[in-house]
Amino acid sequence: MSLFSLSKKLKKLKQQKKYAQQNDQPPKAIPSSLQDQINYIKEKTGNSIDVVIRKLQLGDGNGPDTAVVFVEGIADSKSINDFLIESIMNNRHTHNSRPIFEILLEEVVALGDVKEITDWDNLFLSLMSGESIILVDGTQKALSASTRGGEQRSIEEPGSQVTVRGPRDGFTESIRTNTALIRRRIQNPDLWLENMKIGSVTKTDVSIMYIKGIAKDEIVEEVRNRLKRIEIDSILESGYIEQLIEDQASTTFPTLYHTERPDMVAGNLLEGRVAIIVNGTPFVLIAPAVFIQFFQSVEDYYGRADIATALRFLRILIFLISIIAPATYIAITTFHQEMIPTQLLVAIAAQREAVPFPALVEALIMEVAFEILREAGIRMPRAVGSAISIVGALVIGQAAVQAGIVSPAMVIVVAITAIANFATPAFAVAISARLIRFGFMFAAATFGFYGIILGVIILAVHLCSLRSFGVPYLTPMAPLILANMGDTIIRLPLWAQKKRPRLFSSGNENRVGDHQKPKPPEGRGMVNSVVEKGDQDEN
Repeated sequence: MSLFSLSKKLKKLKQQKKYAQQNDQPPKAIPSSLQDQINYIKEKTGNSIDVVIRKLQLGDGNGPDTAVVFVEGIADSKSINDFLIESIMNNRHTHNSRPIFEILLEEVVALGDVKEITDWDNLFLSLMSGESIILVDGTQKALSASTRGGEQRSIEEPGSQVTVRGPRDGFTESIRTNTALIRRRIQNPDLWLENMKIGSVTKTDVSIMYIKGIAKDEIVEEVRNRLKRIEIDSILESGYIEQLIEDQASTTFPTLYHTERPDMVAGNLLEGRVAIIVNGTPFVLIAPAVFIQFFQSVEDYYGRADIATALRFLRILIFLISIIAPATYIAITTFHQEMIPTQLLVAIAAQREAVPFPALVEALIMEVAFEILREAGIRMPRAVGSAISIVGALVIGQAAVQAGIVSPAMVIVVAITAIANFATPAFAVAISARLIRFGFMFAAATFGFYGIILGVIILAVHLCSLRSFGVPYLTPMAPLILANMGDTIIRLPLWAQKKRPRLFSSGNENRVGDHQKPKPPEGRGMVNSVVEKGDQDEN
């Protein structure tokens, strides 16, 4: 082992030890004096104006002083006033022999989730989560009442995954709203939910959801362990989690699936996958993810199987076009002109006669121009973003042709490629195709079709090498699992998909009963003829 690697390893161990020591520090106890408690809360929060501290007198005024502390905006003010402050002020049990703290816990606080807190760390964690804290003078404990609320975005149709047929509700930024949307679809006690706090500063709520008995215990444990290993100060979006737990970082292809649709998450949970839900974002992560999953749409399962299969073939073709269309044009016009029909070759040669650049430079100019327009359309306000993209593409394309910078055929090829890229169902795979396309263009300009074939082989080997939480990325095509091929490029009818994916689910693989194929009745007569016959018998 070299001196550099040894010092690097020692430094890493020192950082891990320091982080463990910070986490293992004993929590600071709460003092008994109410005024000391209030002073410390003000000092710790910087006397922030949104931290409300309301001092109260018990109902008859003879009991110990009490205070309610909450953060305005993330706590439900109506619940605090109606079920907390009013209940404490109307309390008449101060002369009871039991301690006042016990009376508040069991009889006074009219809220569902109430728990005791004995240290400052848990107190501030509950306070900053939207819960209300009840402090009693002379008691070294506090009560935490669940009053999370505040202004939240309402449930709307997801904008990133629009479907023609299917539910119209989508996830929001509230983790409890998102878990409720999933539970409405899977009303089963075996749908388990585990919660943890990630981020030393943000303390972000992160939950994993799975169906016990369907999801493999090994996959659930792997997801749990990867989340627990995260050491970071902040988690602001599920993309942070995705980058920290993915199997391989040196790839453009996503190894976790993200979605805004509750029905899609429910469908994946029923196949044995695990959902990772992060507070503050409408995007839920699904693990493990496989390559073919990114070309499937949720409405494929709501319609006929033959139509869904045709659409999936189209999506695969679209993906191939978005990767190799410009490279194919470059290879043909540069090295393999004999493959072009004579009349088309003459037309292309006439167009390129005034173009001073080779095909690769043409393609790069147009591709970069389209990428700039696409990025500008996304960043501009929605009212003008699409218009700028369309007008800009038309003006730049037409002006480039008239100026003799590019040929009309190249404009057509690049436009078709851009449209095919937009038609890819998953945005994460569409971005991967945009990057890989440039590699294929350089390979085609160097070696022609041989370069494209070599690039396809390298791409296939790379996809075969990827894993998602231990599951091969090209499952069930590589390795080949015939029992699960009914929901890949080909979508069999629901009554024919009797088995769950073998590598995701545990022993509970059956999901469709026997004899579910629709059959016509044995009597093949028309309904009208049967009705007419009955009318004649009555006459």
